Amino acid sequence: MSQLLILAAEKENPLVPPLPELVIGLLAFVIVFGLLAKKLLPNINKVLEERREAIEGGIEKAEAAQTEAQSVLEQYKAQLAEARHEAARLRQEAQEQGATLIAEMRAEGQRQREEIVAAGHAQIEADRKTAASALRQDVGTLATELAGKLVGESLEDHARQSRVIDRFLDELEEKAEATR
Repeated sequence: MSQLLILAAEKENPLVPPLPELVIGLLAFVIVFGLLAKKLLPNINKVLEERREAIEGGIEKAEAAQTEAQSVLEQYKAQLAEARHEAARLRQEAQEQGATLIAEMRAEGQRQREEIVAAGHAQIEADRKTAASALRQDVGTLATELAGKLVGESLEDHARQSRVIDRFLDELEEKAEATR
């Protein structure tokens, strides 16, 4: 084993680069890193800053849009409440007009009913008078005929006949009123 170590020491380690290559690689790395930091890093920072501003601007726009939407929603709710109030007012007004119309129609119906009843009473009274007059004539004629048959003479004198009939019917009416 010792011989192996000696052989390994004499040969260069493949994992460790030679010193001049190491120095040149390190200088090249520092130069490339310096150039990147001077030229590329400001551009990257600029792009990142623009992106951050765009995102913040988008958030501000979204907040503004949300605020505007909330405002429009409040206006819509106010208009809806106003429309409901107006509809309730119109409904109440229509109910009042309907009640007034019903009251007017009832009053008109009552007035027409009273007119019809009054006309009916007047017609009944006129019919009663006509019937009474006709009955008076018929009763007078029958009474005259009956009296003529009883007396045995004809009582054809119209003037006398009318006086007798009127007197007889007047007496009947007085007796009828007295019994009431």
